[in-house]
Amino acid sequence: MIRLLFRQFLDDKSFRERRKITLAEVSEETGIGRATITRVANTHGYNVSLDVIDSLCEYFDCSPGELLQRVKE
Repeated sequence: MIRLLFRQFLDDKSFRERRKITLAEVSEETGIGRATITRVANTHGYNVSLDVIDSLCEYFDCSPGELLQRVKE
């Protein structure tokens, strides 16, 4: 299973910037729909498109290999 480390990256970015970053803010800045961001954040194993992964990598300034983690089932 592939795990998206969205919450971890969001927490790290919030810590670095010393402010709370809302899901609405991520949605607005990435162009990803609010409902999709909520599902990514709260639904275990939610399947996202490569466009979403690309937008999140752009937002977090990371590569897909950093944002995604393979977990044995």
